[in-house]
Amino acid sequence: MLRYVWVSLLLLMVVPAFAVTDAEFVDLSGKKVKLSDYRGKWVVVNYWATWCPPCVKEIPELAAFHEAHARKDAVVLGINHQDDDVADVKKFIEGYLVGYPVLRSTERLSNKTPFGALKGLPTTFMITPEGELVAARTGIVDQKSLESFIKENSK
Repeated sequence: MLRYVWVSLLLLMVVPAFAVTDAEFVDLSGKKVKLSDYRGKWVVVNYWATWCPPCVKEIPELAAFHEAHARKDAVVLGINHQDDDVADVKKFIEGYLVGYPVLRSTERLSNKTPFGALKGLPTTFMITPEGELVAARTGIVDQKSLESFIKENSK
């Protein structure tokens, strides 16, 4: 059953919790990264592209959230969902001071993700420390909303 939860003026669609298969991505150096590498922490999986104005707008909020939480209870994984050259993506993230891991989608030219179909960019998925998908949002997110969601949904 789907329900809607207001979180600091942000509507997050809460989905029935289900275990996510061990999603695998590739970092900008070509190294494989698995979602299970972050087990024990909340994982904010954010699909984005350099050409997407709302994606660019939320980068400082995601970076601030990651900075505040990475050493304790949550991380942000930015999944670059475009077919641009890796060097161009690296230059972009350096210019925008993206302080969280940026990975590449293995399905860059489709709307498929390990978490469900993309309906647009940016799209953010919330994964519990136990590896369950519990929420999804298409549109901009901010630090305060992410923190409120985690606080309200922690066991």
